[in-house]
Parts: sequence; C-alpha cells; structure tokens
Amino acid sequence: MTARITLQDVSKGFAEGLLKSEFYLKKSPIDHKLLELVKYRVSQINGCAFCLDMHHKEAIALGETEQRLHSVSAWRECPYYSEKERAALAFAEALTHVSQREIDDEVYEPLTRVFSKEEIADLTLGIAQINSWNRINRAFLTVPGNYQVGQY
Repeated sequence: MTARITLQDVSKGFAEGLLKSEFYLKKSPIDHKLLELVKYRVSQINGCAFCLDMHHKEAIALGETEQRLHSVSAWRECPYYSEKERAALAFAEALTHVSQREIDDEVYEPLTRVFSKEEIADLTLGIAQINSWNRINRAFLTVPGNYQVGQY
C-alpha cells in the first residue's frame, strides 16, 4: 500500500487547526482513556485503518484492555462498559451517523447525567476531530502499522 498524500506533501498549515484542537483536548478534563475508546469506536465505524492502529496503541498505553477494545463494536451487549462509557459511545455513534439520525434527547440526555456541559462540549469536539481525521486518512490512504505512542 502506498499513501496518495502524506502530511509532508501538504502545506505546513494544512493540519494546524486540527492539531491545535488535539492539543486543547489533551488538557481537557475528559478522561483520556475514555476519549481513546471513543476515537477507536468511531474509527471502526469509518473503517480508518491508520486511526485504528493509532488509537489502539494509545488506549493500551493508557491502560485499556484488549478485551474491551475488541468488543467495543458490540458494547451494548457487554457488561464491562460503565454508564459514562455507554453514554459517550452512543453519542459518538449518533454524531458519526448524524446524516442518518438526529441527535435526539434519547441519545443526549444520558450524557447530562454523567458529564458536565464542558465535558460534553469537549467530547463533541473529540468526536468531530476523529471523524475529520478518519476522512482525511481514508482519502489520503495513510498507511497504518508504524504509529508509535505519543507520535502526534
């Protein structure tokens, strides 16, 4: 597999805004292990191999388990995801599929029980970010497999 475009092929400013948002999220009060789980799930939905590789490695480095990563696509059927994780995963799936389904109160209300407004805003940004990165990497055919934890 050969990438169509790499980040080295584009202007320095190309990813600047996205990276600023990523740096902002690193300082967010949101649990980073949860955010990696959400990014992994969204990357599964979007079929982004590069992001799956990246977020699998980042999640493991934060203490996530292989079992939970392997079964996150079936999280509704598994007993080992918390109420907070379930709310975040349902929201992530709905936001990723927003063109097919509105973000209704059934999806949004559980967030308000376990997250502050600031955390919901940050979670929304994280989900929007990973959807953007997934689309960029799918279009560019970014080659997976060589990502190192903390690389970006």
